[in-house]
Amino acid sequence: MNTSQEVLKHIRCRVGDVAPYVIIPGDPGRVKRIVEQMDDAKFIAENREYIVYTGSYRGVPITVCSSGIGGPAASIAFEELIKLGAKVFIRVGSAGGRQKTTPIGTPVVIQASYRGEGTSLAYLPIAFPAVADLDVTNALVQALKEADEDYQVGIGFTRDAYYAQDQQLNILLTETGVKAAEQEAAVLFIVGSVRGVKTGAIVSTDSNIWLDTQPTLAEKEVLFHIGEKKAIRAALDGALILYRQRAHEF
Repeated sequence: MNTSQEVLKHIRCRVGDVAPYVIIPGDPGRVKRIVEQMDDAKFIAENREYIVYTGSYRGVPITVCSSGIGGPAASIAFEELIKLGAKVFIRVGSAGGRQKTTPIGTPVVIQASYRGEGTSLAYLPIAFPAVADLDVTNALVQALKEADEDYQVGIGFTRDAYYAQDQQLNILLTETGVKAAEQEAAVLFIVGSVRGVKTGAIVSTDSNIWLDTQPTLAEKEVLFHIGEKKAIRAALDGALILYRQRAHEF
């Protein structure tokens, strides 16, 4: 943990700005939608893709920080937040559904990720699994159950090149049960393993390449935002569950 009062280069925060619990979306616009569901939140900093607020939700001290798209930008946010005392991370993101049984707008708890990106290789060799913390995963599932939401739990696919589709790999991963494709979860899980912090991820599906009938972009956005709201609430309630379990006390 950093004990000086220096402002860190990218997220532009210093000691005291960051809570032990962090909700970390990729999209800077999602920060505002998360903060709106909190009890209070104070703007801390904005630089590049990183927007930071710190406040509380039902007594839980929570920081919300956007990470941008992809592993390199996300790893910078994770590392700097950890230096400032973050202990529990919950990614709230968007993802493409990878099962025909995953409608657009479905909250999906990612329990582990296929490492199809490059950033995590700077931390650990490819044979090391990218796995979420069990306590965080269980808290997200409990929150969704208590809210009586439809949701799915499974393995995700973290990748780099959004517009490059490897159809053979897509088929293989779908056949082996992968639920959703996104761009940051594996990096979060690997950084969490290396740095000794708890991590988890929940996404709302905003598309699905396997649907027989594809909705329009406008229809997809409506469905996604319904799911996103559920995912945000599950992340906040999951943090509350963990806080009551004193999960931040390592």
